Amino acid sequence: MSLDVWVVTGLWILGIPVGGYAFIHALRQRSDAFTAAGKLTKNAWLGITGVALLLLILITSGPMRSGAIFWLAAVVAVLVYIVDVKPAVVGVQRGDQRW
Repeated sequence: MSLDVWVVTGLWILGIPVGGYAFIHALRQRSDAFTAAGKLTKNAWLGITGVALLLLILITSGPMRSGAIFWLAAVVAVLVYIVDVKPAVVGVQRGDQRW
């Protein structure tokens, strides 16, 4: 196997626990913090991260095969939550004035 296949397979394996973390984090946050941060509602993010986690688990053939577009969409959704939504929600709950 070539290096790019190893890298993508490693990212695929890491995507499942990261997706689980994003879903559990969204589940444990207050509902009002999402709207106060100017993000989609808690239920919307639970749906997005939940479906993304389900896709990451169900695409057992890996991202280099037929489910690549769904795998990529799931990874992007999870990363958007972790990079954008999570810091904003945590900041609102902590009382940061930046949000």
